Amino acid sequence: MTDEKTQDQYDSPWKELLERYFREFLEFFFPEAAEGIDWERGHEFLDKEFQQAVRDAELGKRLADKLAKVWQKNGDETWLLAHTEIQGQYEPGFSERMFVYNYRIFDRHRKPVVSLAVLADQRPAWKPKPYGYELWGFSITMEFPVVKLNDYRKQWNELEKSRNPFAVAVMAHLKTQETRNDDESRRKWKLRLIRELYDRGHEREDVINLFRFIDWVMKLPGDMEDDLWEEVCRVEEEKKMPYVTSVEKIGFRRGFEQARREGLLETIQTVLSVKFSVKGLRLMAAIQAIDDPDRLNVIKEAVKVAHDLAEIEEMLIQ
Repeated sequence: MTDEKTQDQYDSPWKELLERYFREFLEFFFPEAAEGIDWERGHEFLDKEFQQAVRDAELGKRLADKLAKVWQKNGDETWLLAHTEIQGQYEPGFSERMFVYNYRIFDRHRKPVVSLAVLADQRPAWKPKPYGYELWGFSITMEFPVVKLNDYRKQWNELEKSRNPFAVAVMAHLKTQETRNDDESRRKWKLRLIRELYDRGHEREDVINLFRFIDWVMKLPGDMEDDLWEEVCRVEEEKKMPYVTSVEKIGFRRGFEQARREGLLETIQTVLSVKFSVKGLRLMAAIQAIDDPDRLNVIKEAVKVAHDLAEIEEMLIQ
């Protein structure tokens, strides 16, 4: 099982990348959907609407889910539910949950909802099936497109040639999995992927964003991180592209911790609201004053299983 700290580590960078590059996300994973959208009209993320619709479902593990409003080329408004379960495990009830999420959003807002799923489990043979049932002449079925990151292992050459930012994300993800118990191999792959950011001719902002993603996902021991940073400096000198090193290293570290903290606060607030309503939300002022993400993670777990607000209040005064 994936521990919650690792879950936060993986979900947050994917969520950030999805928000920055939503069109590229669809073009890379779901080209049919991307082709049918009128991108000139833009898109709008509907985080509040998503949380309201699934508020009584399991919470706290799927920070990378995004509900977005888009427009088809024929002018029709459509809602897209992009489900990215980056540290997902095999889940027998996955298709049913996708059906429930889809219906709850439709029922609450009466908008057509297209559900899409990106899964990172390591079971090559498992692919969620359509959900449905039938009885006495009644039948209902929901099919949804599913992408497995594991399938891209066979397309490595295509990933290396692609300039889509999610090609880099997939490569970083796959190499993170492969090097889970081999820090030296991870260091080499991390440096190689960073070097390729410059070789591919990405714009400065994209290099910084993708460097941040790689640095976030492919964690190394402190001394190896320091050595790698020196190598990154040499790469930028060699390429005459001082993009990343113009942003202080500590800024990336602080950015990582801050984003993780914000993700934890968002989850705690949602669970408090669902379980304890307004009374629960009154604790947020004290919780938001906590800077340590590890302590927030402990509080998040406590909130999920607490039956009484007094249990949480006691934790906050310790």
